[in-house]
Parts: sequence; structure tokens; C-alpha cells
Amino acid sequence: MSAVIRHRIEDRAAPSLGAALRRWEALLLGLLLLVFVVGGMRLSGFLDPYNLADSTFNFSEKALIALPMALLIIVREIDISVSGILAVSSVAMGFANQLGVPAPGLALIGIAVGALCGTLNGTLVTRFGIPSIVVTIGTMSLFRGIAQVVLGDQAYTGYPEALGDWGQGYFFGVVPRSFVILLVCALLFAAVLHGSSFGRRLYAIGANPVAARFSGIAVDRHRFVLFVLTGAMAGLAAVLLTGRIGSTRPNIALGWELEAITMVILGGVSIAGGSGTIAGVMLAVLTLGLVTYGLGLANVPGIIMTIVIGTLLLVTITLPVLLRGGAGARRH
Repeated sequence: MSAVIRHRIEDRAAPSLGAALRRWEALLLGLLLLVFVVGGMRLSGFLDPYNLADSTFNFSEKALIALPMALLIIVREIDISVSGILAVSSVAMGFANQLGVPAPGLALIGIAVGALCGTLNGTLVTRFGIPSIVVTIGTMSLFRGIAQVVLGDQAYTGYPEALGDWGQGYFFGVVPRSFVILLVCALLFAAVLHGSSFGRRLYAIGANPVAARFSGIAVDRHRFVLFVLTGAMAGLAAVLLTGRIGSTRPNIALGWELEAITMVILGGVSIAGGSGTIAGVMLAVLTLGLVTYGLGLANVPGIIMTIVIGTLLLVTITLPVLLRGGAGARRH
């Protein structure tokens, strides 16, 4: 790894106190606490532990997709096809279910089909040099189209009870299983990104892909692995979502790709690549989840929720830029 890349990574790892106070995580943590306090004071039932636990069902599957999406964006790539991957994985599960495949087999099929879709994306991007946004817009239409052709106006139903237990069940009767799976995956992703040489290479690729390649990093291999991983995680999300709702329809998870990307960008992952943390992404997930949960308790229409979430995204994108600009002006 070149000295320039190593220096940039070390700068990120040891920020000054002022920079630390301006970190995305600090801003998001403050926003999360503010939402928690205001919701607790203004909304009846907001702090009920059972309601809070159940609210995690609304975002756990989306957050599972946001985790690998964060790694992709760190290396300057993106996957717009994740909701289409989820749909075609769920369709594959539904078809297998009609053939009598048991719940564990259905889960393996969902994850495997997702990984195969990710393999297609990764191959087109790394072997043929096509920009990932172009590839995944195309495959999004492909995967969603396959789901619509197979299902038409019908739906797959009648999934095994065991699959439903994982999608909508609880540990100890309190904590949703899907949320526990999300937390375990987040810890694993954090360990890989922040505590391994693989993660350091991802930051190096995002900081300067050309310099990373000349430093001996297999840039295309890392990108390929991330696309496969993103597909597999979309497949896992399909397993949990299909179990939770008990059916597969052509419009399943429609528009989820934008929500997953919003979680990542709101979490402080730079769209220019080279920076971001799993902690920031999870804080963004929890913040958006609490905001949506509170607005739901207040009976706010869905369109207003969209406006509020969009405003949060714009503010959290703009504020750090303004802070950096102010710091730059003071240095000059």
C-alpha cells in the first residue's frame, strides 16, 4: 500500500477533537436522542418497549441491504438492483416451496439466487468495465421483470411456518429475530471493515483506485466480492421479508433500493468513496426507523413521512459540508 494512501487512511483513523465533534456519527447520535426525547414527550406509547421492538420489523430487512451497500459506495460503486434481486430471490423461494422444499432449503435458495444475481452484476462491472450504475439499473429491470413474468397477477403463498417464525418471530418473546440478525450482521461487517486488512484495502480503493491498483491491491477482485455479497444479503433480506409477510408478489420490496441508499448516505458514507463507518449507517437506520415509527403513531400520511425523511437526508448531507467549509475558511 502506497504511503499516500496509508497517510490518508491514518488521517481518518486519528481525527482531531474538532473533527471528531463534526463527525457524522456525533450528528446522528444527537439527532437520534432528539427524536427519542421528543417522541417520548409528545406521543403516547412511543416509549413502550413492545412497540419499540415491533417497530424494528419496518426496517430490519432494508438495513441488511444497506450494510453491503455501504461497502460498495466506499469503493465508489453502487447497486441499484437490490430490490429486484430481493424480488427474484423471493420468487425462486416460492417456486421451490411449491415443489415441497422445506424451510431451510428455501432459505438457502433465496440466499444462493441473490448471490448469483450479484455475481452477474460483479462480472459485468469488473470484467467488461461497464459503470455499476448502468449495469444495475439494467439488471434491476431484468430481475423485476422476471418476477413479474413468473407471477403475473398471482402470488406465491403457503410458506412453511418455520420460515414465518424467522421473519416475524421473537427471541424470548420480546426481541424480533430479524432485528437480532441485523445486529449480528452489523457487528460482522464492522469487524471486517474496521478491523481487518480487507477493510483497509476497501478504504484504499475508495480513496484512490489507481494508486491502490499500483500498490498491489486486486481492485476488481474486491469489487466483485462486494457485488456478490450485496446480492447474498439481498437474498437474506428476501428470506426474512417473505417469511414475515407470508407471500411473494411482483411488487415485493418495490423502491427499497432508494431507501437502502438513503440509509447509507445519511449514515455518513461519502458518495465519492473512501470514507464511512458501519456505526454511522446503523445510527442512520435507527434514526430513520424511530422517525418513521413516531410519524406512524401520530397518524401522519405516508407522503409527509417521505418529505420528512428527504429533509433529514438533505440536512445531514449539507451540514458537514458547511462545517468543513467554515473550517477551511478559518485556516485561510
